[in-house]
Amino acid sequence: MKRSRRPSSQTLRVLGALMADPLEWRYGYELGVEVGLKSGSLYPILVRLADRELLEATWETGAPAGRPPRHLYRLTSSGREYASEHASETASAPLRRGLPQLRGAG
Repeated sequence: MKRSRRPSSQTLRVLGALMADPLEWRYGYELGVEVGLKSGSLYPILVRLADRELLEATWETGAPAGRPPRHLYRLTSSGREYASEHASETASAPLRRGLPQLRGAG
């Protein structure tokens, strides 16, 4: 059975960020900063997309000493199709870039 439920605005922001370069592997932290989502919102979205085979996930190879490997994500071919189907919604999803400025920083 195909899902007919519309993706959330947060999911649309993630899909939009991944569609910017759909074949590039992206780190979760990098995606979170780009779309303005904290890990508690971002990672469940990434897991759901991967469970639905819209997203591939793999472990980073060659992580620097002292740092654990990170997960990398990119859209599958069906994920690219899904994101394209929702492109008009993705384009209108609010997007926050970068981290908020801290007082006294700089």
